[in-house]
Amino acid sequence: MKKSFQLFWSFFKIGAFTLGGGYAMLSMVEKVVVDQKKWIPNEEFWDMIAVVQSLPGVFAVNTALYVGHRVAGTKGAFATMLGAIIPSIVIILLLATVFREYREQPVVERIFKGIRPCVVALILAPSLRMIKSAKVTWKTAIIPIVTVFLIWWLKISPAYVILAAIVGSLVYAILINKKTKNKEAKS
Repeated sequence: MKKSFQLFWSFFKIGAFTLGGGYAMLSMVEKVVVDQKKWIPNEEFWDMIAVVQSLPGVFAVNTALYVGHRVAGTKGAFATMLGAIIPSIVIILLLATVFREYREQPVVERIFKGIRPCVVALILAPSLRMIKSAKVTWKTAIIPIVTVFLIWWLKISPAYVILAAIVGSLVYAILINKKTKNKEAKS
């Protein structure tokens, strides 16, 4: 029970202080899960991110479910899921009741204009760490560049890009495996 509460409380704090969605929370999740609590090793953390971002559903919840299940099974997954979503539900309900009345106020508009660049930075920082942990080189940089081009400029759905990446990776792995077996057979 103690581990489940630690998981709940950790993700509750992350959920309460994260603006900008799942990607914005990555830095906080990494700091808690990898650095402080050492629940998941760094390399597995970034592999987990690659997996959960390709799954349907809310990225933040998928991340919480993975960590919770990895650390404490089903109870852990339930605890982290609740910890991640309860703050958002409460904050959204509070904002919804107040925002309609005050959304036209200049101070409120300025607050939201000030938050936007911070959200961009919260998303950009873990993206740069993800590039580093993925060991993207000048040789492999073409993959994220083409991906950005396909999604942003050509407006191709990220789902198709992810499916193409999965198929491409499988084909590549099969070809490498065949090449390795052929070398071993010749030896």
